[in-house]
Amino acid sequence: MYSGKQPLSIINTRPPKLSSVNQFNRNFFRKDIPLLAVRVSAPKAGIFLKTPVLKGFLLHIPKVKTVVHNESNPQERLVLLGTADQEKLSPDARTFIVQEGLEIVQYLLTLDYDYWTTDEILEAVLPENTSEGTPTSFATAGHLGLCVAHVNLKDEYLSFKNIIGQVILDKNPNIKTVVNKLNNIHTQFRFFEMELLAGVPEYIVTVNESGCKFTFDFSKVYWNSRLHHEHERLVSLFNPGDVVVDVFAGVGPFALPAAKRGCVVLANDLNPESTKWAQINVINNHLTDRIRIFCEDGATFIRRITKEVWENPFPESGEVRSATQQRRELRKQPVKQQTPPRQGSKRISHFVMNLPDSAISFLPSFKNMFSELKNHPEFPEVYQNMPVVHCYCFTRELEFEAANIDIRNRVSTALNCSIEDSGVLHFVRRVAPNKDMYCISFALPQEVLL
Repeated sequence: MYSGKQPLSIINTRPPKLSSVNQFNRNFFRKDIPLLAVRVSAPKAGIFLKTPVLKGFLLHIPKVKTVVHNESNPQERLVLLGTADQEKLSPDARTFIVQEGLEIVQYLLTLDYDYWTTDEILEAVLPENTSEGTPTSFATAGHLGLCVAHVNLKDEYLSFKNIIGQVILDKNPNIKTVVNKLNNIHTQFRFFEMELLAGVPEYIVTVNESGCKFTFDFSKVYWNSRLHHEHERLVSLFNPGDVVVDVFAGVGPFALPAAKRGCVVLANDLNPESTKWAQINVINNHLTDRIRIFCEDGATFIRRITKEVWENPFPESGEVRSATQQRRELRKQPVKQQTPPRQGSKRISHFVMNLPDSAISFLPSFKNMFSELKNHPEFPEVYQNMPVVHCYCFTRELEFEAANIDIRNRVSTALNCSIEDSGVLHFVRRVAPNKDMYCISFALPQEVLL
């Protein structure tokens, strides 16, 4: 007989284990657990739950209610107990139930596929000799039920990739498509190739980030949701009125927020799919007067863009105002005759180079960048300060000091000019067990530009 001094045995709620992956079927995941329940009137159910003598005997299983409706009598509730054996109830508990005129009945708790988590289902599916943990980590692109989930599966999981994709799809109602990012990176345009694991082959998504709306084809451009905070960090360094050149702009995760902040931006990318969607995003976010889109090789773009800004500066357009603010201003003020906009800045303040795999190799393109402008009479006044480059890169050095030496040496070699003591190195994130991503920001040396 149970004394009441020891807890009831833990109920095994783990899903049944598959002996073969070929057996995968949602209907296989079903488990019937016999329990005891106490029939009580609906008004007394809450009081019954708080009775001290029953403490320790009530059922406590995640996502399962302790009190359920009695299907045979709508006026009654069933309070579930954590055992199927009355002998495991303490004498005091059984005496209380009898004195209250209550009845103990049998109850069958059924758990099915919907009950278990993605981790629990995959643990039951995958062989025990796979790596510790289940491959349930994924990132998403999109929102409002139009998300694409992308995973990076290790080789040992590839035999189960479609099941993994299907379970992720089943367990996340907002996801419509699950893909596996392959190790292959598009040679020219540097986005990940991917394969469909589950769901529909639809990859056009919309993402809200930093007050901007981005729409793009996830299968043809590069997008990384994990860089959200890095986008915000870098844009926060810009001042309204700055001219920002984004050399590898993608669909605009730096360019659009910078324009929203009050900068003017020249955004370039070699991938025509990226520039197509960047232009769409510029229009959708009402930033056509602040962003110009280019589709060129990064080295060519760097060499000519300084002259482009000098000869064709953006008109000065003032602070960014929302559509609502603009409508309010129009209602308050009489319509005035438009005057030609004032000429904006000829000076580039920042270069953004977010292509960490190879951005450093583009730094030689800055050599002699001002050769055609340096003799212009306005040049010394316009470029009292040299542009700042924000160059992203990878390193295998996992200690900050070692990474600092490695990156500065590579940048100095590319520029043929030492930057050992200049600029700031910022750790972005770890992208692999032996690979880190950094951003080094430094003012371009005059001897390089001139």
